[in-house]
Amino acid sequence: MSKIDKMPQLPLFKRDITLTIRQRLLEKPRSIQVILGPRQVGKTTAIQQLLAEWESAHHYAAADLPAPPEPSWIIEQWGIARDHFEKNSRAVLVLDEVQKVQRWSEVVKKLWDEDRAAGRDLHVVILGSSSLAIQKGLTESLAGRFELIRFPHWQFAECERCFGWNLDQYLFFGGYPGAAPYLPDENRWAEYVKDSLIESAISKDILLLHPVEKPALLRKLFMLACEYGGQILSYNKMLGQLTDAGNTVTLAAYKRLLEAAFLIAGLEKFSGSQIKTKSSSPKWLPLNNALMTSLRGLTFERTRQDSQGWGRLVECAVGSHLFAEAAGKGVELFYWREGNYEVDYILRKGRDMAAVEVKSGLRKIHASGLESFARRYPCRKILIGSHGSIPLDKALKMKIEEFF
Repeated sequence: MSKIDKMPQLPLFKRDITLTIRQRLLEKPRSIQVILGPRQVGKTTAIQQLLAEWESAHHYAAADLPAPPEPSWIIEQWGIARDHFEKNSRAVLVLDEVQKVQRWSEVVKKLWDEDRAAGRDLHVVILGSSSLAIQKGLTESLAGRFELIRFPHWQFAECERCFGWNLDQYLFFGGYPGAAPYLPDENRWAEYVKDSLIESAISKDILLLHPVEKPALLRKLFMLACEYGGQILSYNKMLGQLTDAGNTVTLAAYKRLLEAAFLIAGLEKFSGSQIKTKSSSPKWLPLNNALMTSLRGLTFERTRQDSQGWGRLVECAVGSHLFAEAAGKGVELFYWREGNYEVDYILRKGRDMAAVEVKSGLRKIHASGLESFARRYPCRKILIGSHGSIPLDKALKMKIEEFF
């Protein structure tokens, strides 16, 4: 492998979601475009790519400052954008990491309504990396004034096109674009993921914005969720592995915070009863494989030789792909287990369902789980990664509609 000091520059790459954002900005009537997604997946890069080729004036400002800005910061940035509008009759205002500003949504609502009343057709784009902090403001103050654009983790097809990665590289390194140049030195890559991605998300998107009584417990819960990625583990069993555990209510609350920072998902068990679904033990799904592999301290080669560990990466890669594809499209994602029968992932959209089983290397796959589920619930049965089924590389490029 090449020396770190000779790392190539990342190629200029435009994600498909970037084109979607551009199209929404051109549409009328106007609404506030809210771009929401994980840290370090290219939200800022995407909007800067658009601004570089935008034909009118624009103003970009980031609230990612050492101390959270006051609401007056938004008023100041908005005033600059209004000046651009008065001079050019068109302007775009981008507010990045706006969730860090106290009462941000109230200020944005006031200024947005003022512009509409004055006939100022100002484009406004808001970027955020904390789901709870953003969505609380949207529902409380900006109802009817915004459109949500979900900006997901990088998927296999994008990493293949941008970095030339093969499937095994994607399964291990997970697809954070900023970490890609560090691949020649796996230790440095792992430290980058832990320090610049994981710790930044926990510190800035959770602890800075939400009251957390036991920060160490939250971090331990995250590490345990990554250790048991792709597995079903109840809160009660987790309590036995945590020294400062609190109670199951605390763990459930911390799980929601980790989900809001786009780090993990705790999938619920599919059941015909909504009550049973909500009370089920979660299936832990890290939303990027790098979150698991960077914490394990094992090399790519050693992990590749461990069929069980590699199998978990395969299962989680499929799960995170389904999670990203389902977001914002009216599709729900579950797992299913009854007795000895299990199905890795259940997709539901209205009355349509698909049962997805992944040949991961964790166990010998039989169709019994799929068949048992299908006898109870009409669905499409999908087997990924084994002979006679959908190849893994193809499955990781499928749109959600293709699963139904």
